[in-house]
Amino acid sequence: MKIGVIGGGAWGTALAQVAARGGAPVLLWAREPDVVASINGANQNAAFLPGVALSPSIRATGSLGALSGCDALLVVAPAQHVRAVLAETAVGATPLVLCAKGIEAGTKLLVGEVAHQVAPRAPIAVLSGPTFAHEVAAGKPTAVTLACEDEDLRTRLAERLAGPAFRLYASGDVTGAEIGGAVKNVLAIACGVVEGAGLGLNARAALIARGFAEMTRFGLARGGQAETLTGLSGLGDLVLTCSSTNSRNFSLGVGLGQGRPAAELLGDRRTVAEGAFTAPVLREAAADAGVDMPVTAAVCALLEGADVRDVVEALLSRPMKAE
Repeated sequence: MKIGVIGGGAWGTALAQVAARGGAPVLLWAREPDVVASINGANQNAAFLPGVALSPSIRATGSLGALSGCDALLVVAPAQHVRAVLAETAVGATPLVLCAKGIEAGTKLLVGEVAHQVAPRAPIAVLSGPTFAHEVAAGKPTAVTLACEDEDLRTRLAERLAGPAFRLYASGDVTGAEIGGAVKNVLAIACGVVEGAGLGLNARAALIARGFAEMTRFGLARGGQAETLTGLSGLGDLVLTCSSTNSRNFSLGVGLGQGRPAAELLGDRRTVAEGAFTAPVLREAAADAGVDMPVTAAVCALLEGADVRDVVEALLSRPMKAE
């Protein structure tokens, strides 16, 4: 199975490294010409994954049309760009493994729903879980969820991508796997705010627990399964991204907690903090589903310029309720 990767950032490059294990050919599409040149000329992605020696069987291209000969495509473009990128790619019936985490603005569709609209003949799988790209690329032990309704395709993808340090757990719950990955980005911003504002570890632990309750309520309302949300693609990913500055979303939250404006923080980044784009869409989708998500609403308020002290006070003054 020849793998193509759509997206030349750190995560896309790390997944290309996983797929190239053993010398298997991998074709990676990157929008940035310097990334293509760096991978093809020096077997590294100096812009997004510096210091990692990439397999020589990874080749990069700036042409989406070059991916037409691949047997499966790992879609690692940012969630808000997936529709446009897939529309330019001759997908046909090629299986799509969605690795982007988010909800599309405007439509409030999950990435899998967007992919189905753009490429209705393509089978859909979702790969999600607690993953920092530099650790995956370095071959450190990692476990993720591979969700796909087609059991045969799921098995073939797992056999192709799994390795000694990259363990895959099978699921048929595509929706639940996607929701965990999308919501945890927003909650990671909230936990970063706690860190940046110096509110303490007690507050962070409480926020993770209450945030997970929000994730579960929304996931169930959208048709996800509780066991998926308590697994690697939900709780597992949440714990990782809510506890380390290696998380782009957590780092964004730290800056917000220190009182820096969102526009300044987001303008400094070449990489994307998906939670900043997902938060307002998630707030709208939750309202549509009749799901109460106060932590998500608080993150939106901070991104819109509210004062940290006012937002924290509003959260703490909410009426008492049963857990």
